[in-house]
Amino acid sequence: MKAWQLTAVGEPLRLIERDDPRPGPGQVVIDVRAAGICHSDVGFADGTLTPMLPGLPMILGHEVAGVVADIGPDVTTVHPGDRVVIAGPEDFAPGWAVDGGFADKCLARADGLLTVPDNVGFAQAATATDAGQTAYGAVMGAGELRKGQRVGIVGLGGLGMTGARIAVIEGAEVYAADPKPGTWAPAKDRGVLEVVDDVQKLGAYNLDLIVDFAGFGTTTAGAINAVRPGGLVVQVGLGVLEATISTAALVVKPATLRGSRGGRPGDTDAVLRHMATGALEIQTNTIGFDDIPHAIERLATGDVIGRFVAVPD
Repeated sequence: MKAWQLTAVGEPLRLIERDDPRPGPGQVVIDVRAAGICHSDVGFADGTLTPMLPGLPMILGHEVAGVVADIGPDVTTVHPGDRVVIAGPEDFAPGWAVDGGFADKCLARADGLLTVPDNVGFAQAATATDAGQTAYGAVMGAGELRKGQRVGIVGLGGLGMTGARIAVIEGAEVYAADPKPGTWAPAKDRGVLEVVDDVQKLGAYNLDLIVDFAGFGTTTAGAINAVRPGGLVVQVGLGVLEATISTAALVVKPATLRGSRGGRPGDTDAVLRHMATGALEIQTNTIGFDDIPHAIERLATGDVIGRFVAVPD
């Protein structure tokens, strides 16, 4: 099989060829039909998030959808030909804990697979596993969103745009902050009521919950300043690894600051169900397998709207 492998920090991905993976007990091999590209992949390549990987070299790609090609001993829950996404478990997560989906084939654990509804395409299904699951987990899990709440979304990239739409679907009044005007119309098309260019301006809307999908330090501090007294700020984005916040604002309001890394497999199921009904479509830009390194470079510049998804040429 062919695969794009990260060999060293600061180096471009290297195209390699190796033998196809063979499934062991409880494992399956997936023919990759779509692999989403995440800003985390930028962090793995530039050194920001590389310490989170078990080591290098490694095949990245943690948003994976495809077809079961082969099954290992004792696997009875899936069969060759099944349409699936990889949703876990954490200790065998592709592109994080083990080699991932920037490849023709990918090894997975059978107990970490979810069936893709027939009317959901592979590109959408792949994004459900991270952009969808992480956004759902932040808004509905860590954010504990309730119908009728007023919610702010900071950053309208692949995660933030998805989180905004999920909040709308779940009955919230949604406002957003993003400095890129190109994101404003797509956000409003997805039900966001107003978009501002600075998180501080969200303070005008008396928000119960603000979810920061950007994480550039100033956004975290701004969200704490902008949320209503007694409100909740959920931190998801890792644009920088440290932030300076006003402890006075946190205490005097008081406000709650909570981190959210990702969701649970049940969250991915919820996202797939929303996709199957047509209520949720994650904004994607499909590319070819050979374009994966260039897409990571594009993501690093910050000028991408939506989610890059690589599909077989």
